[in-house]
Amino acid sequence: MARKPDGPLRRGWTTGACAAAATRAAYTALLTGAFPDPVAITLPGGERPAFALAREGQGPGYALAGIVKDAGDDPDVTHLAEIVVRVRKAAPGAGVVFTAGAGVGTVTRPGLPLAVGEPAINPAPRAMMREAVHAVAAEQGAAGDLEIEISVPGGEALAKKTWNPRLGILGGISILGTTGVVVPYSCSAWIHSIRRGIDVARAGGIAHVAGCTGSTSERAVQALYGLPDVALLDMGDFAGGLLKYLRRHPLPRLTIGGGFGKISKLGAGHLDLHSGRSQVDLDWLAERLADLGGGSDLLEKTRAANTAREVLDLARDAGLPLADAVARQARGTALGVLGGETEVEVLVFDREGRLVGRSDG
Repeated sequence: MARKPDGPLRRGWTTGACAAAATRAAYTALLTGAFPDPVAITLPGGERPAFALAREGQGPGYALAGIVKDAGDDPDVTHLAEIVVRVRKAAPGAGVVFTAGAGVGTVTRPGLPLAVGEPAINPAPRAMMREAVHAVAAEQGAAGDLEIEISVPGGEALAKKTWNPRLGILGGISILGTTGVVVPYSCSAWIHSIRRGIDVARAGGIAHVAGCTGSTSERAVQALYGLPDVALLDMGDFAGGLLKYLRRHPLPRLTIGGGFGKISKLGAGHLDLHSGRSQVDLDWLAERLADLGGGSDLLEKTRAANTAREVLDLARDAGLPLADAVARQARGTALGVLGGETEVEVLVFDREGRLVGRSDG
């Protein structure tokens, strides 16, 4: 068992950030013959880290660069994995084309934010890599039509330690990360921050607070109600930590916001929403659809679904308000912990931050 680091936990960088930096280095070398080392990129939040190259190479029509991922003090299975990017010029007008090399998975089932057959390079890392390409192209006066192949030596073995095989992502790991930054995962520190957030809200006379599972739902709830930053409690996966502390230190009103998968876990009675400690219950979702009048064919497809997102799509196609039903169930779970002193509502959002389900309250 790894020893807990002394002092503050050190942040790291996502596979997506490493891929974007390697893309910038390789494309620069393809156009100029020289690799920038270290190579700096701008992350979505404005931070500009620099990465040392672990590998560089050139050949007929291509250049490649490799960066070793540093996940900081987060127990990430891809810590110290090498992210290798090989670039070639693409046909005029092709734009940026992504391919999966050895050790990077391919999507084989629906329900993910990528189409079947696509390399498992998530949308945010793709956007970071496109930005890197456009920046280099502007500097060098190039068109920016580029084929990017990402490979991860040993990635297929690493993927067996993740949920990728179960999700139908075969052949390797996924290139992930929304912000480019890996925040070290510390349960006690996170719950402590939730408690302090509640304390600050109470001290400031804030009547309405929000606990959300991620940044997308948090932004959506804040925009919906015009909440100040001090009203936003960084709940993440720790619904139980938030609800139990609010039971002892109540506030008038709580909005819980999150994606369909996480909120379905809360609806099924789970208070820890982390994927390592609770899973989406497809049988439970099938029961909710049955309550809404779903037919046997729909229930069978639900139980065989690959992801919660796929179930939500099935329900939408059938015209059944499953997200509302899940939100109501999640509200019931929350009220059961809170004991009734706090008014609660639960909102469900899709990946783009659109409201797709709402409880009473």
